[in-house]
Amino acid sequence: MTEHHQKPVLGIIGGSGLYEIDGLEDVRWEKVASPWGEPSDELLLGTLDGIQLVFLPRHGR
Repeated sequence: MTEHHQKPVLGIIGGSGLYEIDGLEDVRWEKVASPWGEPSDELLLGTLDGIQLVFLPRHGR
């Protein structure tokens, strides 16, 4: 049996006005699709203190 460990990813769904997160590095916006439809906006991805972070603006930008 092989164990596969991944680093944790922190996901945040936030309200209006939170589009810049202090200390977030390697920032990029990424459009995603899902079988359940389009999300409210692109996902903001980056790294915060070594933790992968994904942020979705709840009502879009």
